[in-house]
Amino acid sequence: MKSNILFLLLTPLWAGAQKVVQLDSVQVKAGRGFGITRLKDVDNAGIYAGKKSEVVVLKDLTANTATNNARQLYAKVAGLNIYENDGGAGTHLAIGGRGLDPNRVSNFNTRQNGYDISADALGYPESYYTPPAEVLEKIEIVRGAASLQYGTQFGGIINFRMNRGADSSTAQLVTRLTGGSWGFLNTSTSLGGTVGSLNYYAFYQHKSGDGWRDNSHFNVNMGYGALTWKPARNLSITGQYTHLDYLEHQPGGLNDAMFATDPRMSTKARNWFRVNWNLGAVLLDYDISQRLQLDSRFFGLLAERSALGAINTVNDPGGPRNYRTDNYANWGNESRLVYTYHKGVLLGGVRYYHGYTDREIGLGNAGPGGATTDFSFDKSTEYDSLSYSQYKFPNHNVAVFAENIFRLTSKLSLIPGLRYENIHTRADGFYNNPQQDLSSIYTGTVISNQLVTEHRLSKRSFLIGGLGLSYDQNASMQLYANISQNYKAINFNDMSIVNPNFRVDPNLKDEKGFSADLGVRGHLRQLLNYDVSLFMINYNDRIGTVWLTDTSSITYQYTTNIAHSRNLGVESFVELDLWKLAFGESTPTRLSLFLNGSYIDARYVHSVVTAYENKKVEFVPPVIVRSGLTWQRRRLSAVLQYAYTARQFGDATDATQPSNNGINGLVPSYHVVDFSADYKLSKMILLSATVNNLTNHMYYTRRADSYPGPGIIPADGRSFYLTVQVKI
Repeated sequence: MKSNILFLLLTPLWAGAQKVVQLDSVQVKAGRGFGITRLKDVDNAGIYAGKKSEVVVLKDLTANTATNNARQLYAKVAGLNIYENDGGAGTHLAIGGRGLDPNRVSNFNTRQNGYDISADALGYPESYYTPPAEVLEKIEIVRGAASLQYGTQFGGIINFRMNRGADSSTAQLVTRLTGGSWGFLNTSTSLGGTVGSLNYYAFYQHKSGDGWRDNSHFNVNMGYGALTWKPARNLSITGQYTHLDYLEHQPGGLNDAMFATDPRMSTKARNWFRVNWNLGAVLLDYDISQRLQLDSRFFGLLAERSALGAINTVNDPGGPRNYRTDNYANWGNESRLVYTYHKGVLLGGVRYYHGYTDREIGLGNAGPGGATTDFSFDKSTEYDSLSYSQYKFPNHNVAVFAENIFRLTSKLSLIPGLRYENIHTRADGFYNNPQQDLSSIYTGTVISNQLVTEHRLSKRSFLIGGLGLSYDQNASMQLYANISQNYKAINFNDMSIVNPNFRVDPNLKDEKGFSADLGVRGHLRQLLNYDVSLFMINYNDRIGTVWLTDTSSITYQYTTNIAHSRNLGVESFVELDLWKLAFGESTPTRLSLFLNGSYIDARYVHSVVTAYENKKVEFVPPVIVRSGLTWQRRRLSAVLQYAYTARQFGDATDATQPSNNGINGLVPSYHVVDFSADYKLSKMILLSATVNNLTNHMYYTRRADSYPGPGIIPADGRSFYLTVQVKI
């Protein structure tokens, strides 16, 4: 199969001499104001023909953008499971598609303007930075077939497109002020415009609040700046810089009895989370000729995240706190060439990525920062050396990829692709193995200590491929299908040992598999927009932990490839403008109804752990339904949304009896209603109001095994927000 794909990819090299015909890309639009559209076949130096894609258009949404409310922002994106665990701060996006873990978007390749923003794209793909909705133009989502162009992750890619300065003005100022429940305050200001050959844009946001629960206040600062220079009509060079810092007080998790008594209670007064994120990028876009385009992104990250608190029990036992600090220093480049030839388009690219993570884990002593409630903590002096471990994770990755659109007829296209990966992942560090005097074990007397050093290196190279198909009957109906291989690199957490009760399989492998789509989508003018698809994810060599006993009768937790899983499902989205259907499309009034639903069956198969065999995968609700009614007339826009998520299991054994610490057990089904409205007082002034969780339903979306718990993490109750925007 791969040799046939290679032949198809190389065909354009000798076809280029023929007469060039610009590919007639199909852009499926949802009609003005729907807030959801799809990528063109070729868009921003990427090929998306034959792939499932969704684009959230922020200017067309009526939603609570001040808090980055994910239920509202992603309401029309099919099949997303959403964790709600940041207490209204909007700092932690946590969404997963098609039965994949939502935690910190770790199963999506997460980017901003086409470059990486996660902690480490290969070894630690968790995202501690999410661009504020108020600075975004749109959010692009491409599902599993994106692996051929973007690499690691089964879920696909999420790319946040930031606003840019107005092309028609030398200076445009937008300022927003939002106040809300529990002391919430958000203020943001942007300034942008075009002066000669320069386009500029600057944005700053400050956000703070006390949170719905005790001990959950937060303070957030975010800034973004971009400058684009166009020395020629076909050339642009852009520099961008992003800064984010925030400090969050974390109230801890609950067990089931606590949640039933009072979901707002806090079990922790000494848990904190701090992030400092710095992103830089230089972008080059060059139209070499009418049929050849160059796109190159240089990017770098300097960042730090620190967690401090009691994380091993639901209640805080007092005494020293656990701390964990990561420092990230990553850089890379991704460059693409897009060549348009007779009835087709060829994309070729290369990527280099270098990541470096320095991790420290320990236990504070009883000094000033070890046992108090604030964040003041000097890890250089205030730690218990016997509980201390440190690891360095250098890694690098070289990838070469290519995809090609073959327009076989005016309606039918075939899209093959290949990607070659070369990955080096290392873990160098140590942990302590203290030995206690058995006669004084309750006093913790240490008679000796063994410093255990670890050096792990994993080198691998592999080739993945895929094939897509697109059939454009007309604008109202397009068939698409694809099958693509996927992979997820070994996580740093799976390579490091923090104490002797944990061990790692020396033959630990990357997680690999494939994903497939078969769907139909389209739009009928400004009346109807729809996308219905079947999907499958075959996820092999999933990494997990099992309890084993060695020859010395010592029980330990062993990290290895424990099972395969298979996710099957259907996703559907449809939106119909009832008013235009009844009274004609020329009317300025809009009354539209949307329905977004998914059904997923995800199970473990071929497991090395008998208890997991044929069990449902944890944190996969079989049914997710979101629906909404939108009213727009002249200056007024209002949206009422309903979301339902079916019950899901909290661990791989499908346990229904909750554990005492709240980690294991069911996550019950829940439903949430949200309402938002905008009113334009004038061309300059906009008023917005939101009520989230209108019915004040008490629910939770996850059970955490560590931060920000452990245990049940309650979602917020009813909240109110009012925004004033001035645009000059």
